Amino acid sequence: MKTGVLFIHGFTGGTYEVQPFITYVKKHTDWSVEVPTLPGHGVTLNLANTSAESWMMEAELALKKLSNRVDRVIVVGFSMGGLIAMYLSLRYRVDKLILLSAAAKYISPRILLEDVRIILTESITKKYTANTFYHLFDYKLTHTPIRATFEFLKVVKMVQPYYGLIDTPVCIVQGEKDGIVPFSTAHHLCEMLGSEEKLLVTSPSGKHHICYSNDAEVWFEQVLEFMQKAG
Repeated sequence: MKTGVLFIHGFTGGTYEVQPFITYVKKHTDWSVEVPTLPGHGVTLNLANTSAESWMMEAELALKKLSNRVDRVIVVGFSMGGLIAMYLSLRYRVDKLILLSAAAKYISPRILLEDVRIILTESITKKYTANTFYHLFDYKLTHTPIRATFEFLKVVKMVQPYYGLIDTPVCIVQGEKDGIVPFSTAHHLCEMLGSEEKLLVTSPSGKHHICYSNDAEVWFEQVLEFMQKAG
């Protein structure tokens, strides 16, 4: 039985957000991988004329493309990509869901304040901390139209009412230091999703870009074990 994995990045992001986990999966399996870039996203943003529907459609096309060449499909979604992953599981056969920092709720003010302090300091000094994406925030702030933010909220509203209908086995990964998605979101999803099989994996030091957490190799192993498990 051939397995395929669809990776979906987050809002205003790109495939780089999930690249460390993609590399890990490729290194430890012979699985087929599909990694689309949602319209208007990537290293260079062009979100002015994109929509929630176009993002969903791109993910659907990637899922169909992958499904044509594999027997078993796993969808990994980061941040907004986690919401799109859940949407796909409602419409198509998905064997397993992996939700990384899924943006079912967003903004944890207490932790975000500290991140904002660092971002502001680094945007002035231009001395950016290693292994962060703070250097992209200046660019994102000036290249993300308000309209695009409303399109992101449309994605949230499309999926939120149907959590209870999702019965796909799911693994939820959440960083305790996430400044964008509150840590409580992971427990909220565990309660609301209709899946019988649920695994919650937490990263004590993980921030929003969870694939770049200091303990990523630890949870990569746990999540891959869940993905490999039959069922």
